[in-house]
Amino acid sequence: MKTLLKSLSLGAFSLASLIALAPASVSAASITGVVIGGTAANDFYVYDVNASNQTVRIPSPNLSDVQRVLDGNASNPTGNVELAASSEQSTFDFTKNTTLQGTIGSKSLILSSLTLSDWNSSYLGTTLGQYWFNQALTSNGLGALVGTATATSVFNSFVSNGGFQRFSDPNISYVNQDDTTGLISIGLAGHYNATPLLFPIVPPTLQPLLSGKTIQASELVKYSYDGQTGYLFNFKATPSGLVAADDGVSHTGNYELILQGARPVPVPPALIGIAFAGAIGASILKRREANKL
Repeated sequence: MKTLLKSLSLGAFSLASLIALAPASVSAASITGVVIGGTAANDFYVYDVNASNQTVRIPSPNLSDVQRVLDGNASNPTGNVELAASSEQSTFDFTKNTTLQGTIGSKSLILSSLTLSDWNSSYLGTTLGQYWFNQALTSNGLGALVGTATATSVFNSFVSNGGFQRFSDPNISYVNQDDTTGLISIGLAGHYNATPLLFPIVPPTLQPLLSGKTIQASELVKYSYDGQTGYLFNFKATPSGLVAADDGVSHTGNYELILQGARPVPVPPALIGIAFAGAIGASILKRREANKL
């Protein structure tokens, strides 16, 4: 009986160790320990969700409010945090940024609004601003315009009318990491149809290009993670099921951005063998003891 108990204990310990070390197959962890920083650390808004599925700005948010609204996902966003919230105001300082920093999967992740120097930085053979603009045209069925005088005119008008600023203030709605793949999902709340947003910042003569079209384009977010820095954006939204209470059009779309995060540490094969050997041994000894009784 003493041998049986010892074997059972070893088997249980091995299996418990295996379970503790094995990554969850379907669960996802949210970002934790969130703080707001940057060179314009006070330039942010926090939007909660009311019973009518409207996003409502919290007047004097604290960090617990910031953390709470980030705990949703693509199918159930629970609000958002807008960085560089004053970006559309005439007094906006385009040399400063606002950041959201936290821990996900034991690593630090910093998400930031963009500055003018970000837009003008070198990116894939051109500037970030020109690359993003060309991708926006292509992804919305206007790729034939890229490189033409018409596109140049639209781009210049977009920039001079504050287009960069309008897309520099990401509304972060969630940050989650898949425990199996390591993929980090970052949700940005935006316009499901951004056409009305673009109309005021392109020349009237070119507005017919947008008329009747559903234009989708996320804001941009800058990230720093695991020694790397880059930019994330896309041009495909899903309905968020929400709408901003103050204007009736914002936050209707969810743009999910994907960042490859650190993968979970795999369970060593030797540990798996030990665990199952212990369990099998315990089962055999249990049957032997039962036959002696």
